[in-house]
Amino acid sequence: MSGPIVIFDSGIGGLSIFDEIRKVLPTQECCYLFDNARLPYGELEESVLIQGCVELICEQALRIGAELVVVACNSASTLVLPALRAQLSIPVVGVVPAIKPAAKLSQARHIGLLATPGTIKRSYTRELIEQFAGGCKVDLFGSSELVMLAEAKLAGEKLDFKLLEAQLKPIKESSLDTLVLGCTHFPILAPEMQQILGDGVTLLDSGAAIAQRVAYLLNELPQVRGDERAGNNRQKTLTAIYTTEEISAGLTTRLAEKGFTTIVSRSSANLG
Repeated sequence: MSGPIVIFDSGIGGLSIFDEIRKVLPTQECCYLFDNARLPYGELEESVLIQGCVELICEQALRIGAELVVVACNSASTLVLPALRAQLSIPVVGVVPAIKPAAKLSQARHIGLLATPGTIKRSYTRELIEQFAGGCKVDLFGSSELVMLAEAKLAGEKLDFKLLEAQLKPIKESSLDTLVLGCTHFPILAPEMQQILGDGVTLLDSGAAIAQRVAYLLNELPQVRGDERAGNNRQKTLTAIYTTEEISAGLTTRLAEKGFTTIVSRSSANLG
């Protein structure tokens, strides 16, 4: 059997990736590590983001003997993957905005990327657009407010629909037909976004593709046999670790609903 995997994000956006992973690996042991002390990542200085992410992820991966790390955050993935791979000997999977499939899908040859300001300004993002969407008009939309709206929604708070409409107004006024959700928080708001933008805009994210990549890499590990994993129906342990002392009761409840049997603060718990 494979050992645990670490799924990392600044907040609860990476749960959209976790949900896709559970669809293809329903018994996989997971540790969800989120850096809510520094949320949102889209506004952090690059050096601060890199140092903090590498320290947190490496420490936790080594502590639990992880077999794979998923950086379930676009802002972090655009920066930290080389440093992480230099530190860890296990596979590291990052999240890439779905620019390539969006460019193929768009009938109008007009797509949009909705992401945090950090992801929007990265050279990595520009290179993706140049490589895979050269024949398309690409509009870029940056928002940190949507991250906090997604956090609030998942914690059980009433969604501020008027604020969401205001954030999406430039997109609605555009003529694009395909919108890339370039932040893992944003699929949490996808139903409401679709309601505002209408059926003429297709929303795309990378969750399913990331899950398939994780399944492939785990199956390729020499100490893991796919037939053993498929034949083991025991529910594996789910642990959520956060980096401040408190999270809301609503978010604690939602994590428990997703199967996380242990929800602890990194600073206060014995995680050995």
